[in-house]
Amino acid sequence: MKDYIVRATAAEGQVRAFAATTKELVETAREHHNTSPVATAALGRLLTAGAMMGSMMKNETDMLTLQVRGDGPLGGITVTADSKGDVKGYVNNPDVMLPPKNGKLDVGGAVGIGLLQVIKDMGLKEPYSGQTILVSSEIAEDLTYYFANSEQVPSSVGLGVLMEKDNTVECAGGFIIQMMPYAEEETISKLEKKIAEFKSVTYALEHEHTPEKMMEDLLGDMDMKIYEKVPTQFHCNCSKERVEKAVISVGKKEIQNMIDDGEPIEVNCHFCNTHYHYSVDDLKRMLNEATR
Repeated sequence: MKDYIVRATAAEGQVRAFAATTKELVETAREHHNTSPVATAALGRLLTAGAMMGSMMKNETDMLTLQVRGDGPLGGITVTADSKGDVKGYVNNPDVMLPPKNGKLDVGGAVGIGLLQVIKDMGLKEPYSGQTILVSSEIAEDLTYYFANSEQVPSSVGLGVLMEKDNTVECAGGFIIQMMPYAEEETISKLEKKIAEFKSVTYALEHEHTPEKMMEDLLGDMDMKIYEKVPTQFHCNCSKERVEKAVISVGKKEIQNMIDDGEPIEVNCHFCNTHYHYSVDDLKRMLNEATR
């Protein structure tokens, strides 16, 4: 099953909701970064959230960045997403290994105490930036807290990544449900009850529940309407040319130092771990193109 996101409304527009299945994109990220199981789970949760939050944005050029910075061994997680379902990301320390906690991967222990930052670049003079503390470092609860405190939107976020015994991704996905400002008390109470009864995202995915089925379980008796289904994928827009521009931007002095070393250089893309190689002749050409 290909990865996709569904968008829905319920209770005559008082509720808006998103649900996603993201096994392929999380597995692609795992392959690119060779992440350990706990690093895959942490990155996979934030990638899933990023894909859904990116799809909330209106314009083609809008960009979203999610950064989790904690004092745990993982170091940090960075994810960027656009409004078209493309998402990419990385963790600072991909090979972190921790013992399980209550039989589950200890994402909270890997992340540690710290901050969540959300940056939305919507083509305005300044990008919007909101920052909140990590309340559990398990990602979903932290985003729930962020929505309530930074955007003043009461929300429920559920995220899950389940690993196979061979450390590949068995399933991944999640949901974001948000109350609109005009939501009635009855609707809020009904939804709170539904969310409390919902076992977990990993349980739902393990039992082959699609995003549509998750929405049905959570909002089914609230006149839920699914109005869009969009594909989502791990996609990095780096290229040899783009990386070359980044090398040129360091300036003539630095490039000359590289040439003087007489060795080819290797530049890695953080987001997809692709390695780009440039010969001394390439560096000489870049030196000529550098303007400062």
